[in-house]
Amino acid sequence: MCAEKRCAWCNLKNPIYVEYHDNEWCRPNFDEKYLYEMLILESFQAGLSWECVLNKRDAFREAFDGFDINKVCEYGDDKLEELMNNKSIIRNKLKIKSAVNNSRIFADISAVYGSFYNYLTSFVGEITYYETGLTTNKHSDAISKDLQGRGMKFVGSTIIYSYLQAIGIIYSHDEGCFLYEKQGKG
Repeated sequence: MCAEKRCAWCNLKNPIYVEYHDNEWCRPNFDEKYLYEMLILESFQAGLSWECVLNKRDAFREAFDGFDINKVCEYGDDKLEELMNNKSIIRNKLKIKSAVNNSRIFADISAVYGSFYNYLTSFVGEITYYETGLTTNKHSDAISKDLQGRGMKFVGSTIIYSYLQAIGIIYSHDEGCFLYEKQGKG
């Protein structure tokens, strides 16, 4: 780890968190599989810290078949029971059930729009928004409302805002952070 200053939220004692902050967070990544994985992981964050979810990311990948959406969409009661007994992941029954449901809705959206990224750009366009100090905005509000209207759970505006930061649509590094970039593109 370098000695450079990072965003205030980044726990410098957690190498996984520092790696995520430095090399992933707010960097545009619109690969369909990545968009899917991050949406499912973000939905598990509801009521918890992102650090908690991130620390279990590898276990989630293993438990959810490498986030193979086709497999997850086919999960039945036996697999749900297996997930609820997996001590390596967050074992919230409602979140686990919603992850499968949300996967099916994600697949449907991707089929209709050609990709989940195309769906997102129907709300945000193809630009980066530079914002700090917020937890929601008009875009996260609109996407959240639409996803909930389609039947997704654990996708409130704050979760969607975090998701948009994670995938690089919203760029939010603190002004003192070595990765900070001035606003100007969004």
